[in-house]
Amino acid sequence: MKAEDNLEKYADPAAYDERYGGFSADVELILDELPERPARIIDLACGTGRISLPIARNGYEVTGVDLHEGMLERAKEKAGSEGLDIRFLRQDCRHLDLPAPAALVVMAGNSFQHFLTNEDQDLLFESVRRHLTPGGRFIFDTRNPVMSELAEPDHYEEVVETGGQAVREEHTETYDPVSQILHCETRSSDGVSSSRDAISLRYTYPLELERLVRQHGFLLEHRYGDWRRGKFSPESGQMVCVCRLM
Repeated sequence: MKAEDNLEKYADPAAYDERYGGFSADVELILDELPERPARIIDLACGTGRISLPIARNGYEVTGVDLHEGMLERAKEKAGSEGLDIRFLRQDCRHLDLPAPAALVVMAGNSFQHFLTNEDQDLLFESVRRHLTPGGRFIFDTRNPVMSELAEPDHYEEVVETGGQAVREEHTETYDPVSQILHCETRSSDGVSSSRDAISLRYTYPLELERLVRQHGFLLEHRYGDWRRGKFSPESGQMVCVCRLM
């Protein structure tokens, strides 16, 4: 699957902002881990700038990278409305070509799970490594594969409010243990019209992740169970990784 074919969930950037824009735990940790100024920061899979903007507000030179043009346009509008000078670029994170290295690269929102194959993950780490200054850090998160949750197909419904309108969503999630990919489908209806979208997400196991980080020349300084620095355990929902380039 091409990366461009796995972006249906982001078709409406404004709705995405409305649904996820209020999450701040990752922003708080990242702001706490910022290097001394002046420094460059790269925000990968930056979306609508939820993390790029607060970093820039703190006086850093920020480059936001994403593959989705619509998300980038919304990020540019938001930055412009605040007078923030942020460079937003449409690039594939596996093949970054940025003008200068950074002291910190971040990737939040479980975007790491968009890299579906071992080759994709390797290319991402190689790309990040090329764009870090010596001793620079890479902070990212990914969902922890809790087998009790993934073992059986999941089907559930919920009602969410989008644009002041109630929308009923029907979700179906099926995990393939061979590819380690969760295939998710959502059917939405507001009573007048209906739509469907899908996304595929790769799960990486804790020891697998440790080896991946190490083989690309990084030291895994911390692995938290959530963005609030909770202790990582087998039942943790996430792995939040703080890695340093060795």
